[in-house]
Amino acid sequence: LAKTSGKDIVQFAKTLGISHSEIDKKVCATKSGGSGSKYGEYAIETDNNSTGGNGKVAVCGGQNTSNSNGSTGQQFLRDFVKGSLEDGSKNWPTSKHKAGTPASETNDNAKAVAGDLTKLTSDEKTIVAGLLAKT
Repeated sequence: LAKTSGKDIVQFAKTLGISHSEIDKKVCATKSGGSGSKYGEYAIETDNNSTGGNGKVAVCGGQNTSNSNGSTGQQFLRDFVKGSLEDGSKNWPTSKHKAGTPASETNDNAKAVAGDLTKLTSDEKTIVAGLLAKT
């Protein structure tokens, strides 16, 4: 997926969210953490550390490590696209991070999306493959 353009990923995610929202909820699901129960909140750059972070994540499926900030609800692929990828020009295939927060790894978002897609059922994978082929 790293070679797929960010704009194509955005289009794929929008189509998936409209036509198969149950699959959308299985991809890029944020995780809670820290001493609170808030989830990572998608943003243009990761600002997420336990001492002074804002619970903002730019990585697909990111975990909140902040003690008080973040999202009250879990976020998914559609939220990742809106909050982190924008029009596809940001955070694909690698996320951006604010200084002093967890560093980005090369192709981290492409790897995270691909990892989530491999966990889908056979039927869901067939749907995803068809949608990706159309983008």
